[in-house]
Amino acid sequence: MTDTLTPPVVNGHDKPQVSLLKFADKPTIDGTPEVEAVDRPDNPLADWLTVPDVPILPPWARSVASLKANTVALGRLCLWHTRYHLLRIPKYAFRMTWLATKGLWRAVRGLWPTLTAHDQTAPVKALRAQAKASPEDVETAARYALAHRQRTITRRWRWGAAAVAVAAAAAGWYLAPPLLQAGMTAAAMVPLAYLGRGEDVQLLDNPTPPLRVDMTAQQLNDALRAAGLLKQGKGDDEGPRVTCVMGPVRDGRGWAVIFDLPKGGGKTAADVLAKRTAIAAELGVDEIQVIASRVRAAAGGNAGRVSMWVADDDPYLGDPVPSPLVKAETFSVWDPIPFGQDARGTRITVPVMWQSLFFGGLPRRGKTFTQRLMTAAGLLDPYVRHYVADGKGGADWMPMKAVAHRLVMGAEDDAVEALKSMLKELLAEMERRFVLLRGLPVSVCPEGKLTPAIVEKYNLPVIFVTIDELQEYFTAMERDDREQVINDLCRIARRGPAAGFICNFASQRPDADSVPTKLREIITLRYCTQVVDQTSSDMVLGKGKAAQGADASVLSEDHKGTGVLVTGPASFVTVRADFLPGPGFSELCQRGRTLRQKHNQLTGDAVQDVTAAADQAGLTIAAVLSDCLTLMRHTARMHTVDLLQRLENLDPEYGDWDAERLARELEDAGVKRTTKQVNIGGKNLAGYRREDLEAAVPPELLDAR
Repeated sequence: MTDTLTPPVVNGHDKPQVSLLKFADKPTIDGTPEVEAVDRPDNPLADWLTVPDVPILPPWARSVASLKANTVALGRLCLWHTRYHLLRIPKYAFRMTWLATKGLWRAVRGLWPTLTAHDQTAPVKALRAQAKASPEDVETAARYALAHRQRTITRRWRWGAAAVAVAAAAAGWYLAPPLLQAGMTAAAMVPLAYLGRGEDVQLLDNPTPPLRVDMTAQQLNDALRAAGLLKQGKGDDEGPRVTCVMGPVRDGRGWAVIFDLPKGGGKTAADVLAKRTAIAAELGVDEIQVIASRVRAAAGGNAGRVSMWVADDDPYLGDPVPSPLVKAETFSVWDPIPFGQDARGTRITVPVMWQSLFFGGLPRRGKTFTQRLMTAAGLLDPYVRHYVADGKGGADWMPMKAVAHRLVMGAEDDAVEALKSMLKELLAEMERRFVLLRGLPVSVCPEGKLTPAIVEKYNLPVIFVTIDELQEYFTAMERDDREQVINDLCRIARRGPAAGFICNFASQRPDADSVPTKLREIITLRYCTQVVDQTSSDMVLGKGKAAQGADASVLSEDHKGTGVLVTGPASFVTVRADFLPGPGFSELCQRGRTLRQKHNQLTGDAVQDVTAAADQAGLTIAAVLSDCLTLMRHTARMHTVDLLQRLENLDPEYGDWDAERLARELEDAGVKRTTKQVNIGGKNLAGYRREDLEAAVPPELLDAR
């Protein structure tokens, strides 16, 4: 049998070793050769043949990523020092002049004994004293006279040599060209400044780069131990420590480290992610600065391996990054959509085919702006048909009137009915597509799903279903209607992707009343901006996500347009979404309209929308007329009081308008009312008919529909 040996202990810690094995000549009972370890106590060669399990290369040189990170960090450090010292050249010039002056004084003071022949002064003084004491001593007087004469001669030629040297240097400097003069001055001042420096005075400042986080392996172990992820040691033994596979090394504007938790502690990478806040506190940073994730087996990891990046400061602040879609001519939704950047500035893209998306978060945190990024990508693909519903009825989605096959604005009764009709139309289209796909040969439709070739050949464009402020519709419906709409949405989200349906829903805090769980749980891709607590974060991102580290409640009000993106059961990343402002989105909608007209794909409400046609034709229609036509797109008649309320919801500038001003502005826009009273639901009140409004539109636009 194989002997079981305890690994030797070095400095209080177990030293891992790899033992070389050999086969014994003596077989075991079952006939197989017995294996003996080399590091047996009776083997005199055990110490020599035992190979330590210690990496040959240092941690920073064990991977290409580590070498690249250190090289980039060195370049950033050199650039920082260069800028630092260049800005201080005037200061250094003044300091060098002062130090050179001190150095000159010290040089003169040091040369003074030589110039004055100080080494000969003591004998001269001694002989002079002897001569005064013994005036009759002729020999002493002669010796004194000779010594004094020699000292005088020495002083003269030394002073003369110094004067000649100074004069020659001055003449040479005067006759030299300016560049050489500068070099000669520097050649003289540098050694003088060096001589004039003191112990506490340096010619150049010795700065420390402004690293807010200075992480070491020791600090990492201390933080993990304080967070309860490592066991405490006893006595002088600190206890088990993590094994750093890489780093800590500088990586961009932060520190990167990949480490393995020690075996025997019962802790996993998931435990580290759940303790992110405690680890951040021990490292002295905010939890938003700690980016941690598991390293999966596909990347060489295991259940105890963690990749961590600690930023020097908040990585999600600063100027927003414009969306690359703004400058793109066309885009295919079959490709991943450019979405934003993570903390390190890495580009994040989101594949949306065969997926459904859900956006959530507090108001005015960039939720709608981020949701529009996905729709904007579909605008640049002419073979994408848009169905849009905005429960708020504001101006965010108004530009989609130029492109959308169906556009529902608001959550009033007429808008709710329009939404229900839109969902029925989608369900009918979905069933029609499945019948068509089932009838196609396997060579054309191998997986029973839509393909780019089928899209163009059979005119089956990808359908983008975008619903913003979903909770507004549910709260405005009766219970039976609400359940029916929920079931319709679930059917579309569950079965629609195979037929080319992409659901893009958004809501504020999606509790069970506003957005039912059975609808949210079907959706795979989720994005959440700032919320008030972890419970709200889990409502958007999924149950238990906050415990895994996907927690949007750590975001602050300064993180507009930043949220947590969940792309799978254990995959998430905090993303600063690309910025697409309202004017840019409107311009994309007009480009999308032109693309669809070119490919004969402009359909539905977009064809009938006279205001969108006017915008494309460059014709001017009064803003109030355009807004009223948009708000009355679902109804033929509307009371003035309701129209004023919807105008204010669309744009707060309508807040101080009354019925008289509205009538005056519409009359100036060319509206001639055939009647001032309209009957809706048995109520005969002042109002407007859509036909009267459309009559004020230039005839060429109506004829072009």
